[in-house]
Amino acid sequence: MGKKPYLPHPIDTTDVELPDEVMQLVEQLARNVHENWAAGRFKEGWTYSPFLDEGLKHHPCLVEYDDLPETEKEYDRITAMETLKAIVKLGCIFTVNK
Repeated sequence: MGKKPYLPHPIDTTDVELPDEVMQLVEQLARNVHENWAAGRFKEGWTYSPFLDEGLKHHPCLVEYDDLPETEKEYDRITAMETLKAIVKLGCIFTVNK
């Protein structure tokens, strides 16, 4: 018998609306997501190359966040935003000091 196929079940955050003040964190968190990803790759021996080569551990996104293609930045923004929404969904309430 084979293993069941993996079916992701992320927390449903479709009903979560983040306050504008929290949304301002998204870009900073997206930048940090990239920094953590890149640090992990460097520790694993990956290096920058304009072309992805998994065998040689070369990756074109091992660059500063500001130098990433917009599609990659958007991926990091979505990760950051969904993390914030999941935190709210799990019961954390944000209070904003004005």
